Amino acid sequence: MRLAELSKRSGVSTATIKYYLREGLLPPGRQINATTAEYDEAHLGRLRLVRALIQVGEVPVATAREVLGHVDDDSLGRTIRLGAALWALPQGPEPDEADPSVIAARAEVDRLLDMLGWETARELSSLSPVHRSLVTAVAALRRLDYPWDAELMAPYGQLMHEVARRDLDFMESHGSEAEKVEMAVAAAVLFQPVLRALHRLAQEEESARRYGIE
Repeated sequence: MRLAELSKRSGVSTATIKYYLREGLLPPGRQINATTAEYDEAHLGRLRLVRALIQVGEVPVATAREVLGHVDDDSLGRTIRLGAALWALPQGPEPDEADPSVIAARAEVDRLLDMLGWETARELSSLSPVHRSLVTAVAALRRLDYPWDAELMAPYGQLMHEVARRDLDFMESHGSEAEKVEMAVAAAVLFQPVLRALHRLAQEEESARRYGIE
């Protein structure tokens, strides 16, 4: 398809598509002549993913480019490829390592990983921005005198492990390695609003069942 048809099918303006091409978010089309290129269904799928990351996931353009660079890096194995893409996503604020709440939170998070048997997460904890984000969040809860220790977090971790299994089961239903990693990244970014909304709806439902509606 030509650029105009790609724009029509995706709902993205030609100017925006050209911007994504310049920024490396979208691979170039097959050049037909000096001024015309042709695009295919893979371009359409990637364009929809880019729009979802930026608009729904609120991922900055530069970050989206980095994430998709890891998605497309077929020199990496699947686990490293996916891990690099997930680590490149926006994370929470960095923890203040001198803060006593952070020190206590880090100890509980590491104890949690041991309890869950998450060996890879434990081994990579010193490098992982996701681990640091969790430490920051747990430290904030502990400052509010919520007893967020490893025992309290463990059932939540087990539930999220089941979510991760379902994510990767769905990923396995896709064809190429790039498509599989794309799907896992999309799940990490775009399922978050779904999980957050389901959590809040579940809280409303459980509250109504326990305490009634008055």
